[in-house]
Amino acid sequence: MNLLRVKFISSSPGIASCPADGMPEFAFIGRSNVGKSSLINMLTSRRGVAKVSSTPGKTRLINHFLVNDSWYLVDLPGYGFAKISQSERKKIREMIDTYILNREEMRCLFVLIDSRLVPQKNDLDFLARLGEKGIPFFILFTKIDKLSAVELQKSLARYKKRLSHTWEELPLIVPTSAKTKEGREIILGIIEEVLEGRL
Repeated sequence: MNLLRVKFISSSPGIASCPADGMPEFAFIGRSNVGKSSLINMLTSRRGVAKVSSTPGKTRLINHFLVNDSWYLVDLPGYGFAKISQSERKKIREMIDTYILNREEMRCLFVLIDSRLVPQKNDLDFLARLGEKGIPFFILFTKIDKLSAVELQKSLARYKKRLSHTWEELPLIVPTSAKTKEGREIILGIIEEVLEGRL
C-alpha cells in the first residue's frame, strides 16, 4: 500500500466531534512514552505528522489523519504513567473507552508495547479488556532496534508465554522500529486486508 496523501483533519475531545463521514478508522494506542508518535511518523513516511515529545502523555485528544482520501489513521491518547492529575487521567480513560467501545468506524486497534520491558500490568489489563469486549486488535512491539536479535526473541517468548495464561489464541505481535522502519509493510498490509474485507 502506498500512502500518497496524509492530511491532519482534527483533534477531538470525544467521539461526538470526530469526523462524521463514515470512513474506516485504524487507531493506535499505547502506554505513555511507548514511541507512538515516532511509529506513526514512520508509518506515514512523513516527519512531524504526529508530534514527538520527550514528555510522556503529550497526546490528550483523539487525532484524525486522513490517508489517501479513503481511511483515517487515529492517534489516541496514551495510558499509564503520564504526570497528570487523577481527574485528567480519568477523563482521558473515559475518552479512550468511549472511542474504542462505541466508535463504529474503527476497524481495528493497534496496541503499542515497548519490547524492552517485561509484561506490564496496565498493558495486560488493557489487552484483557479488549478481549472481553471483542475488540479486534494487533500488538506492535516498539523500539526493537534497541535490542539484539537474541534479546528480541527472548522478549517475544516472554510476552507470548505471559499472554498464554489468559488467551487461548494469541494475538498477532508485530516487531517494529521507527528507526529502521521494520514492521511498516506488515502494518500497512494488515490495514489493506481489513479494508478489502480479507481480514
